[in-house]
Amino acid sequence: MKELVDYLHQREDEMVDLLEQLVCYESPSTRPDLTKKIGQHLSQIFKDITGGKVELLPSDCYSPHLKAEWGEGERQLLIITHMDTVWPEGTLEEMPFSITDGKAYGPGTFDMKAGIVQALFAIKALKELRVHLNKKIVLMMTSDEELGSPTSKGYIIEEAKKSDGVFVLEPSLGKEGALKTARKGVGTFEIRVHGVPSHAGIDPEKGASAIEELAEQITYLSSLTDLQKGTTVNVGLIDGGSQKNVIAEDAHAVVDVRVQTKEEMDRVVPLIQNIKPHDPDIEISVTGEIYRPPLERTDEIERLFEKAKELAHEYLGVELIEEFTGGGSDANFTASLAPTLDGLGAVGAGAHAHHEHCVISEMPKRSALLALLLCEYGK
Repeated sequence: MKELVDYLHQREDEMVDLLEQLVCYESPSTRPDLTKKIGQHLSQIFKDITGGKVELLPSDCYSPHLKAEWGEGERQLLIITHMDTVWPEGTLEEMPFSITDGKAYGPGTFDMKAGIVQALFAIKALKELRVHLNKKIVLMMTSDEELGSPTSKGYIIEEAKKSDGVFVLEPSLGKEGALKTARKGVGTFEIRVHGVPSHAGIDPEKGASAIEELAEQITYLSSLTDLQKGTTVNVGLIDGGSQKNVIAEDAHAVVDVRVQTKEEMDRVVPLIQNIKPHDPDIEISVTGEIYRPPLERTDEIERLFEKAKELAHEYLGVELIEEFTGGGSDANFTASLAPTLDGLGAVGAGAHAHHEHCVISEMPKRSALLALLLCEYGK
């Protein structure tokens, strides 16, 4: 075990070099032509450093996802990463890759290209040091996570069902690098209101305002927020109407919903889906769903975290902590199917922000932690 840790600490500079390469491949989710290029680069790197195989998993709208395999065994361990970022093409001109005070800056450094680097080097260390595992390692590198994983979700679920453990390389939380053992479920709903248009000055009584109805519904939707239960219902976007002197025929809202438990999800979702208009002349339609179910802290997740904590203390001199987060990740899909540990990626800050960065000295440690977990659960 100590040999793994030493090996990875000696490769900090190589890890930074690879991180720079990946950051310089701009890879916004909605640009499959760009994301495909980083996928091709990662495919070759994986083959070069492990001798393993890479399968391209087709996506209707986005760049192909990558399923990389190393090792042998009837059972497997699953590592989940994503190649896509929220940053549009051209961001590198304003936010070039740079290193200041031991931190690597640039679009996607923290979320989550450093995580990809850490995963690749963990597998490389196992191979180079001839560590024998009884299970194969499957590394998923997807291209649409930032959009909610619409086309990779099925692949992730399929692999999780075959796995004895799932390790998600999303960024950690805070300066302490906390792992994530619970996440809220995340959903999006669209409310469309259809009213009756009329002239606002001449025939106001003949109209039925979609905007007024939507305003009533916004008040109702907001009332569903229950901070004590961890439930938030946020109407984040609205639009409607055509002219200032026309009783609005149409209005529309987009609603973000976050829930902490499946029980709360089952309670809140019907309350949104079944809303009724106040005005009988108005029609309302609701579409959407909870697209990432809650990740609830189970006994299996607790045991997995405790093992990670033990390994980090013994071999890295690090005291791991765990946290709960309101954001969603692909771990939300896997936690009910296999023991899952999230937040194993970079230590840093600024996800989706202009100060996005990762702490370079933490990269070998986090890579080593993953390698140690693979050893432990690959027996």
